[in-house]
Amino acid sequence: MTVDDAFTLRDPGAGTATPPPHGYTVAATAYGTRVEGPDGGRLLYASTDAPADPPGGGDPADHQVDTAIVDVVESPRTVGALRRAGIVGPTTTVLAVGGDHRVHSPAEFERRTRLWAAAAPSDGQELLCPTAAWPPTRVRGPHRVLITGGARSGKSTEAELRLLGEPEVTYLASGPAPEGDEADTAWARRVEHHRRRRPPWWTTEETLDAAAVLERATGAVLFDCVGTWLAGMMEHCGMWRDIPPPDADAALEARIDELIGAWRRCPARIAAVTNEVGSGVVPATVSGGLFRDRLGLLNQRLAAESEQVVLVTAGRVQELP
Repeated sequence: MTVDDAFTLRDPGAGTATPPPHGYTVAATAYGTRVEGPDGGRLLYASTDAPADPPGGGDPADHQVDTAIVDVVESPRTVGALRRAGIVGPTTTVLAVGGDHRVHSPAEFERRTRLWAAAAPSDGQELLCPTAAWPPTRVRGPHRVLITGGARSGKSTEAELRLLGEPEVTYLASGPAPEGDEADTAWARRVEHHRRRRPPWWTTEETLDAAAVLERATGAVLFDCVGTWLAGMMEHCGMWRDIPPPDADAALEARIDELIGAWRRCPARIAAVTNEVGSGVVPATVSGGLFRDRLGLLNQRLAAESEQVVLVTAGRVQELP
């Protein structure tokens, strides 16, 4: 990367390929290579392992940069880490670089950068610091997106991808905790795989009381998933028993109403994962058919209260109008 045709930056933290001229300062920091120009403009060539912890000492505003260049293919979570650390602030422009064969098309690369309110410059493009054209404003306040798809479609990965640029995320896990017996081995591996994918600063809440989490949430919430929540709530209400309690239907409807109300009122940005179970084999059991029907109706109600609904198939994302 060339700065003002005056000197060239190498990899973050590696300093410069040519000495900076008078009036420029270049420093290797924990967050990457920071350049300050003679006009006071501050640029960061971000490290892919930038910490999410704020730097100590001084006024926090002194650490904020005007422009941050981030390799979002190598480490998209860096965007969220820099925002959490205060290095990237409300007026910082994030420039997304690193598009290659790991992203299937330029259009997909641009879609991802929009999720993180970053701009995707073209090769050879000259940019100012601060930039003259700002990227779209990051989504703030209530914004609900429902992400549906079949098994192993990539819907959870898409939900995580959408929130990697956020500085504060609560991961609402509604599935059962692994108990360690042989039947739960595969489930335990799946849960652990999801845990390893999350940035370390995300907060995890493992509970069936999804409504309570949504009511008090701040920042952003990833709800994974609606299907496991419904299965657990149906069990809680006694609907899996040979002879369900007479009030089982009413109890379940009350909990669903409670969830829909919390979804509607939640002040945080929410990405919820659900299962598309009505497009496959007809369930062979009465309980399977009951779950399919209940989940289909619940998905419709959540979709009606959402600003956006997307379908994920084979890792490809399609927004539903």
